[in-house]
Amino acid sequence: MRSLQSDKAMRQLKTCWLAALAMTIHTAAFAQTKPAPPPPPPKALPAQAPAPSAPPPDATAAVVAPELAVQIMLDRIGYSPGEIDGKTGANLTRAVEAFQRTHGLPTSGKIDAATVQRLTERAGTAPPIVSYEIVDADVSGPFVPNIPADLVQQAKLPSLGYRTPLEAIAEKFHASPALLKTLNPMAMFAAGERIQVPNVAAADPLAPAPGSRVAAKIVVSKATSTLTVRDDQDQVLFQAPVTTGSQHDPLPIGTWKVTGVQQNPEFHYNPALFWDANPAHSKAVIPPGPNNPVGVVWIALNKEHYGIHGTPEPSRIGHVTSHGCVRLTNWDAERVAMWARPGTTVIFE
Repeated sequence: MRSLQSDKAMRQLKTCWLAALAMTIHTAAFAQTKPAPPPPPPKALPAQAPAPSAPPPDATAAVVAPELAVQIMLDRIGYSPGEIDGKTGANLTRAVEAFQRTHGLPTSGKIDAATVQRLTERAGTAPPIVSYEIVDADVSGPFVPNIPADLVQQAKLPSLGYRTPLEAIAEKFHASPALLKTLNPMAMFAAGERIQVPNVAAADPLAPAPGSRVAAKIVVSKATSTLTVRDDQDQVLFQAPVTTGSQHDPLPIGTWKVTGVQQNPEFHYNPALFWDANPAHSKAVIPPGPNNPVGVVWIALNKEHYGIHGTPEPSRIGHVTSHGCVRLTNWDAERVAMWARPGTTVIFE
């Protein structure tokens, strides 16, 4: 059992780190940034909507919580926490545990001083929050504000794009829309606005770029709701939270092979394969898009009707069940797809 003096020292160390983190975020990200010029008027706002007012560059600099900073750093180095929301939860705990395990640290899942120090060494000193100017491509759509839950009705739509510019920008930075609203309370998410976003693009010099090293296997764990890409030395190349199976459609335990990767896939809905399908439903082809039932990528397996794919609901990954397939956030599915090759071993355990 640790002594009271040890606990006190740990609390003091964590307090010092939080203060240093806030100072680093403030100075590294924003101290030398010149104020952005006023943005041009948005091109596609309703006629009576007020012109957007970009938040000042340092509006969120000093309020980055440790959970948010750690989520961002983990994402950057390939230990995905799923959707970045700044909150403590099962996905963050699993990502921290995986990082600790592969870096020789006690596997507690907690954000302790030793973990923060090692994580900072890996992720570098790049600030967790950076400024980003919204461009026309971010808000050009086409957007689909009203997507019905009924799959047959979805098949009648021309596409299943993002519902709003906010949703599109949030996925671009692996974040929840609610987090972007919190970071940018005055933003209208229009072209020309400068907003604060998670710095998920900073490169990790020690991590292989997705696909740059051959993946020996992709392992999906039912017990931990994680997918791990490993090389031929059994080293972790990437890990992410997943949703796997259910009581009605359990994960098919065993060893399988990747047979192909399809980007921006259609979804071929067959109600006969869904225990909870509407009896009145017929087969339907649901158009592509990030809000398609399988998201933006489908990794096919030699197990009929099963695959690894994205999702229209990133906030639900790791928290709900599926119809047997393995779901990830769209951005994590894209990263896995860069390692998946026809013939790659996939283990469901």
